Amino acid sequence: MKLGIVGLPNVGKSTLFNSLTKAGALAANYPFATIDPNVGVVSVPDERLKVLSDMHHSKKTIPAVIEFVDIAGLVKGASKGEGLGNQFLANIRECDAIVHVVRCFEDTNVIHVDGSVDPIRDIETINLELLFSDMEILERRYAKVAKQAKNDKTARPEAEFLEKLRPFLEEGHMASAYECANDEEEAIFNTYDLLTSKPVIYAANVAEDDMANDGAENDYVQKVRDYAAGHNAEVFVVCAEMEAEISELDDEERMMFLEDLGLKESGLDKLIKASYKLLGLCSFLTTGEDETRAWTIKEGTKAPQAAGKIHTDFERGFICAEVVKYTDLVEHGGMQGAKEAGLVGLQGKEYVVNDGDVITFRFNV
Repeated sequence: MKLGIVGLPNVGKSTLFNSLTKAGALAANYPFATIDPNVGVVSVPDERLKVLSDMHHSKKTIPAVIEFVDIAGLVKGASKGEGLGNQFLANIRECDAIVHVVRCFEDTNVIHVDGSVDPIRDIETINLELLFSDMEILERRYAKVAKQAKNDKTARPEAEFLEKLRPFLEEGHMASAYECANDEEEAIFNTYDLLTSKPVIYAANVAEDDMANDGAENDYVQKVRDYAAGHNAEVFVVCAEMEAEISELDDEERMMFLEDLGLKESGLDKLIKASYKLLGLCSFLTTGEDETRAWTIKEGTKAPQAAGKIHTDFERGFICAEVVKYTDLVEHGGMQGAKEAGLVGLQGKEYVVNDGDVITFRFNV
């Protein structure tokens, strides 16, 4: 999973990225402190891995990972090359979802690029730039396809589709709101990789005082939540400065720090949960003496395709999957106990893998 972190300059974007990834991206109180997309890979916290690893004395424990891409602060006109321009917009196209950091705190020491704090204005500024960038791509594509369609009837369906999609975006609608008429339109739509078609998670960046009640008394946060509710987006409240402090602590100190603040989880944990929910993801597990590992898949994935996440040969030569629920495996002290209790099943090609399934795949190539 790859998430692109976007936002206006000085909203706490790079500070949040640093705390999430400990990658040390430059964070400074002036626009364009980030001049290249910074990339960091973060392990997905999963307590089940340690339990299984200890149970099987695994030599390696490998968690699922999320890749974060920190994009330079966008400004009005970014799609036309203002600020550092649309070179950064291209980096977002490669991401599965967008984490949009929105400033929801007052601080006279931190300059706002537009002179005042207004999260909805900021959101719409970024959205407009993403929309302009998408429209430019569709215009270029239409110019090419319309020309082809005059002599090649196979190009006509795409030309006709673009004649509907382009005006929809020009009216100010995000591509995610467009409803394709049929499977053919949907297949064409998916080839464009439009920025405004991507799922969005809003990171409401607040002062530390607002963390204890999850921003419940912060009017800016409420505005972001109301906006997200109307746009099928997720929201999580975070204090980027506090996350930066937490990221310097070891696990035990981190837990104590969070407990002192009355918090159950860090911003990273909240972001990962929001990401999995928004993208419809879950994890299955494999375990043994060599390694214990978590694998991220889409909800609804069938056993052969899940096997293919491990190796294409597993999918190609799939015979069956030996499946036990994590909770059953732990409760009965391991695979043997779970088998004796009749809780291990052999599943075929139509089996839909669930979160927490512990699987051994049988295959023959």
